[in-house]
Amino acid sequence: MKPIRFAVLGLNHDHVFGQVNCLLEAGAECVGYHGTGEDLSADFAERHPGVPRLDDARRALEDETVDLVVTAAVPADRAAIALAAMRHGKDVMTDKPGMTTMAQLAELRAVQAETGRILSILYSEHFENRATVKAGELVTAGAIGKVVSTAGFGPHRIRKAERPAWFFERERYGGILVDIGSHQCEQFLFFTGASEAEVLSARVANRANPDRPGLQDTGELHLATREATGFVRVDWFTPAGLPVWGDGRLFITGTEGMIELRKYVDLAGRPGGDHLFLTDASGVTHIDCSNVDLPYGRQLCADISERTETAMPQARCFAAMEIALRAQAMAEGART
Repeated sequence: MKPIRFAVLGLNHDHVFGQVNCLLEAGAECVGYHGTGEDLSADFAERHPGVPRLDDARRALEDETVDLVVTAAVPADRAAIALAAMRHGKDVMTDKPGMTTMAQLAELRAVQAETGRILSILYSEHFENRATVKAGELVTAGAIGKVVSTAGFGPHRIRKAERPAWFFERERYGGILVDIGSHQCEQFLFFTGASEAEVLSARVANRANPDRPGLQDTGELHLATREATGFVRVDWFTPAGLPVWGDGRLFITGTEGMIELRKYVDLAGRPGGDHLFLTDASGVTHIDCSNVDLPYGRQLCADISERTETAMPQARCFAAMEIALRAQAMAEGART
């Protein structure tokens, strides 16, 4: 299989480095990047000095040897980049959220169906987290029976002084449930095997940042299918004293057992992240997932070559964002 050639268009979030690294580790080749100059272009050039900077994004779009466009642009701008890429015959990997409005989602769905291109959203809290990947293996193997509920918690450190202006502008980042709640929406679908979910309730608020009225610093939502329920809570309140950016956790309850993930830190004192706790009829087991393989990049490259859907089904990619967008709309309609 010839190496996948990709270009980066839009470098406004540092998730771009994880996106690029997972592709490089899978044997793909980065052939260029295009930024605005008010983004992470300088950092990208320092980390990847051999990759040429493109003076115009159209150079990548019109290059028939480029297979894939990668973007971590401002969230509100990602849909336009993905649409242009697909219309030029490119597959797309975007940071989450892949879009910020239902209108963008509808257009992306239509163009993806029309062109047959792959649009993949790299939900890093799933595909770049070894404990989450391991939990998927255990659930698939039947280790906890049928999944009946999930509860996901995504606290983040705000680092207010370091954030760009768009981070605090609701129309540009999409709202907290779209921005970071979409991680947990995707995981709910993945672990329950559902193709869609009802949003039972949703709330967002700005509790502690009156100087940034466009910021939503807390949000939660409640999901349900006929066979499972899910709870999601996200915020920007990680204390400065925590040694990582957030104590991300996921609880998965099955008919025959439970799994708890402590993704980035174990407050009980075990070093590092990627901790999984499996509880079943035989007892409680701690699994160190630090050496678990992360297959997403390799699978996406194979999907591009073979026109398959092994990294993530296209339907789930869109469904997770639709749930997050519906929850965001419900929460903002219910705000007082």
